[in-house]
Amino acid sequence: MNFNTNEKINQVSENTLVIGIDIAKHKHFACAIDDRGRVLQKSFPIVQSHVGFEAFYERVLALKATHEKQEILIGFEPTGHYWMNLAAFLNSYGIPFVMVNPMHVNRSKELDDNLQTKNDQKDALVIARLMRDGRFSYPRHLEGIEAELRNGATIRSKIQEDLNALQNRIIRWLDRFFPEFTSVFKNFGKMAYAVLEKTPLPMDIRGKAPEELLFLYRQVEGMKSPQLPKAKQLVEVAQNSIGLKEGLVMAKLEIATLLSQVKLMQAQLDELTTQLVELAKQMTDYEYLTSVPGIGDVTIVDLLSEVGSLTQYEHPRQLIKLAGLTLRENSSGQQKGQKRISKRGRRKLRALLFRVMMPLILHNKAFKQLHDYYTTRTTNPLRKKQSIVVLCGKLLKILHALCKRKTTFNEQQMMNDFASLKTAA
Repeated sequence: MNFNTNEKINQVSENTLVIGIDIAKHKHFACAIDDRGRVLQKSFPIVQSHVGFEAFYERVLALKATHEKQEILIGFEPTGHYWMNLAAFLNSYGIPFVMVNPMHVNRSKELDDNLQTKNDQKDALVIARLMRDGRFSYPRHLEGIEAELRNGATIRSKIQEDLNALQNRIIRWLDRFFPEFTSVFKNFGKMAYAVLEKTPLPMDIRGKAPEELLFLYRQVEGMKSPQLPKAKQLVEVAQNSIGLKEGLVMAKLEIATLLSQVKLMQAQLDELTTQLVELAKQMTDYEYLTSVPGIGDVTIVDLLSEVGSLTQYEHPRQLIKLAGLTLRENSSGQQKGQKRISKRGRRKLRALLFRVMMPLILHNKAFKQLHDYYTTRTTNPLRKKQSIVVLCGKLLKILHALCKRKTTFNEQQMMNDFASLKTAA
């Protein structure tokens, strides 16, 4: 993982050829400098192709020989996904590469010429000089199960987004043709989808007894016991529905199409989730993560896809920083600013931790006691949201310790540790 700044600076010596690359979709630009920041090679293009990459490799070797350098350090800012092919190429040749924060590039590009000008050639030089100053991080090249989990979790997230979009389209359809439907079904469960499949319009319900409706709904796959009270409510609201009365043939076709797409995507989502869980079970971390009550298989898949194996991190602070949960403060002179989380890190990881923490506070005794203590203590009590942030960091520390020490979660031990802390305070 990342070294501290001094160690990073020490990576660049007088024997190091530093190459900064500005990433683009079709053509990258690279610039070479030495440890003093002097330009050894002005910006030159790298075509995003096998031929272009091989030509770049030959040029790097030529620069290394010409300037009598023994080491190479290549870096770039991770622009979208366009850097991944080049990173894989460098990795295949055993060439070390680093990442430079795009925000750092944007904020330091005016240092040389005091101009807001932005172009690929200029950015390549800015990236190289940031590397020389130790302002970079060491990325991990995902392989094996970790690479599969990352890709699979990305696909799963996209399918879930598409499912949510389809559900919004169904709600829009109901607002036009059967607005009273949502007063009967607050959520879209099995019976709600069965109703939309068999009797989507109010006219399909009128004149039918509740028992007749139940008979129809039982014919839907997976619908074994529809609720009679819901059927009675449907009969009542359908009598005086204000839904549109025209264009109903195409309206039925539209809702049937939406339902078929939902079924297909839900089946794909379920199958993909099963495969991802099986992959996660092959990682050594799975056994220890699943021992924490309130953390299920899907959560473990999302966590491992974001951070990889927790054993690779030397200290839990690295995980906390990766999640963007480190505190920042704006203070000047005697004025003390309010502390807030930096939000510099993986947004999905931070969102995952918040989603996990809410049920943990409700159902896990140890986390519930900690939350109550943080929000009610006499000295410096925290607001509920502040307490949740602290507990998210606490959870990362616990998960890291479990995986590093290869042990399972002990709720009673955590409660005993908390009691000792509370007594000491």
